[in-house]
Formats: sequence, C-alpha cells, structure tokens
Amino acid sequence: MIIEQVVCHIDNLSEKERNHRLKEIVYLPSDDLVKRIQRVTTNTGRTLGIRLKEAKDLTAGDILYMDNKSLIVVDVLPDDLLVISPGSIQEMGYIAHQLGNRHLPAQFESDKMLIKYDYVIEDLLNQLEIPYHREKRKVKRAFRHVGHSHD
Repeated sequence: MIIEQVVCHIDNLSEKERNHRLKEIVYLPSDDLVKRIQRVTTNTGRTLGIRLKEAKDLTAGDILYMDNKSLIVVDVLPDDLLVISPGSIQEMGYIAHQLGNRHLPAQFESDKMLIKYDYVIEDLLNQLEIPYHREKRKVKRAFRHVGHSHD
C-alpha cells in the first residue's frame, strides 16, 4: 500500500469513530516526521510506502489510512531531550541566544524549552546554572532547523 496523503488527524474523529475501528500504529523517530518518502511498518507487521504529494511534515496522530473497519495512525518514539526551565526572562534570553548561535532546533511547551540531548549543551547549562533536566519524551512534531544563512 502506498500512502500519498494524510487522511486527517485522530483528534478530528469522534470517540465512536476512533473506538470502533481496529487501530494499527506506525512508530516513527521524530527525525522521520519530515521525510515525504519512506517505507514504514505498522505494529502488526504491515509494510507501507509513504510518498506524500504535499510538502508537509507528519505529526503524531496523523491518520495515514482509514476505512470502515480500521485505521493506521502515526505515533512518535520518545526522544532523549534536555528540558530547559529558565527561572527568568534574562536566563531565557541568554540560553536562547547561546542555542541560536549553535543553530540548534528547539521546541517550546508552556514555559519550557525542549532540545535534543547534547552533552556540550548540558555542560553549558550546568556552567550557567540554568535549571534543566534530561528526559525521554515524545514530541508531536519534528525538530526543524530554521532556514536562513549568514550573509
């Protein structure tokens, strides 16, 4: 089976629509959410080809296939993350500047900054005494670099 588009997101289905279908899951590393062409395997062993026509990243909860009896949904494997919790706007600005100079992709959840684990950044956070912790966590979307260049 070749998947060329996302049907919808699981959050857009009613509880009844979700629960009366057999659910197969495709577990992806967050880095693979940006791939438009890939071969994947569901938790039941079914192999699928993904060849998305639209240049759109996959997200956790995207439904790749749905009929009256079943659906195939994307889920994301946990990433090894540094969850940074600056205590002030000054700390946030300083660490954001430091990470931006290194072109590290980040995500934000409420007052926390999430980045993929990096021992150099962990050392920097310790030196600057910025609160953080290391955690395995699922992210809903891929970490993306901001596209720009230094001119």
